[in-house]
Amino acid sequence: MSQVIVIGAGQAGASCVAKLRNSGFDGGITLIGAEPVPPYQRPPLSKAYLMGDMTLDRLFLRPESFYAEHDINLRMGHRVDAIDTAAQTVTLGDEVLPYDDLVLTTGSVPNRLPAAIGGDLEGVFTVRDLADVDAMAPRFAEGARVLIVGGGYIGLEAAAVAAKLGLKVTLVEMADRILQRVAAPETSDFFRDLHRSHGVEILEGVGLDHLTGTGAVSGAKLTDGSEIEADFVIVGVGIRPSIALAEAAGIEIENGIKVDAQGRTSAAHVWAAGDCTSFPHQGGRIRLESVPNAIEQAECVAQNIMGAGEDYLAKPWFWSDQYDIKLQIGGLNTGYDRVVTRRTDEDSVSFWYYQGDQLLAVDAMNDPRGYMVGKRMIEAGKSPDPALIEDPATNLKALLKA
Repeated sequence: MSQVIVIGAGQAGASCVAKLRNSGFDGGITLIGAEPVPPYQRPPLSKAYLMGDMTLDRLFLRPESFYAEHDINLRMGHRVDAIDTAAQTVTLGDEVLPYDDLVLTTGSVPNRLPAAIGGDLEGVFTVRDLADVDAMAPRFAEGARVLIVGGGYIGLEAAAVAAKLGLKVTLVEMADRILQRVAAPETSDFFRDLHRSHGVEILEGVGLDHLTGTGAVSGAKLTDGSEIEADFVIVGVGIRPSIALAEAAGIEIENGIKVDAQGRTSAAHVWAAGDCTSFPHQGGRIRLESVPNAIEQAECVAQNIMGAGEDYLAKPWFWSDQYDIKLQIGGLNTGYDRVVTRRTDEDSVSFWYYQGDQLLAVDAMNDPRGYMVGKRMIEAGKSPDPALIEDPATNLKALLKA
């Protein structure tokens, strides 16, 4: 009987094993995860779960019984020690497990502050997994002082939760503006204003020199010489692909585990999907850190294990929830040279990214119609006249049909 082993029990791993079974795969399936709980949603960790609005059982992607009912061997709380691609085996403690196909869905790991600048002090947290959030949650008490290092979406989402719970929030971003790596100045301005209206102090263009405290963090000194007192610190300075296991096995790495259009790595019978991979896209290679990509790429790999021979065609989209604002992003804005603003009322706005005459992406704040139409246009290769987008009287759906 054919054996498939999936290493990494996040969104991609869970999607892969479910797709295999739902597509009629009748061989053995083993899903191995380092965490002691079944696969769960990560996006709500820094929002609804941290707020106390979502219970643990609602985080789970599927009930634990699903795996037994579908004859999926769920191995939680285990770390794989090694992969032997020649022998087609995985070493798990004292066990050596054979595979016919292996799927790496190892995800990503957060960047941490070096110990030399206080990154190992008690009270310094990242927001990546359930244990991280469970550890920091008791500190979210009204009046507590939190320093957030990094002005990307993770840092801003954590700031929003902290502010809503009555904490005193200071966010430090080393770049000239928050969201500089991922969004236009217009989007940065929108979210800066939003957070400041909720009492968050945002410091841009200044970095962290070092954290202060003996044993436990008590504050920080910034690169401009100023000092901040803090009861705890949240670090949101990006993530990187989890490649150590693949690299040790001799699998080719290129900004992640390098896969072809169908999800194959450089090693025979080894596949990869999700945050950990870089894959072909529009003549180049990209790595996408998103739930939709994890699901869709993993499902494509599952079908290809069963012989479908299908290329994965990414349709990038992302989202972020902050206060009562839902940001939806369609497409990739890389290479944009113009941003068009569309505002239909006081509560919603969208920013449309163009490169020349080509529509690349859209950031939509409480504007689901703008997001939906923009995303469909991008996927269809349509680029409407920017003047029409800017005009609030334009019927977007009519543009889509044109």
